[in-house]
Amino acid sequence: MLTHKELKARALERADVQVEYDQLGDEFRFLDEFLKARAAAGVTQAEVAERIGTTQSAIARLESGRGKHSPSIATLEKYAHALGCRLELRLVNEVASSKVGTRGHLTA
Repeated sequence: MLTHKELKARALERADVQVEYDQLGDEFRFLDEFLKARAAAGVTQAEVAERIGTTQSAIARLESGRGKHSPSIATLEKYAHALGCRLELRLVNEVASSKVGTRGHLTA
């Protein structure tokens, strides 16, 4: 069985997948922050769900980014708090940030 890293590398060899991936870059980075924070906390999706009063499947949808609706800031704050983190939202001027090669994104 392929690891996630191997599967991603293989998929990104396809030009069409790479284009779509690049377009979703900020969203992937944001979701990756959540996954890394949960892994660092050593907490399962079910444990996060219990801590914030929802279901494991709702946490899975939040982490996958495939939900029909974007989560509210309140929900994201609850998720972060359940992991011992705080949510930071920033607005970054795209013109200024493109000069230094970075883009603003949400971090947990």
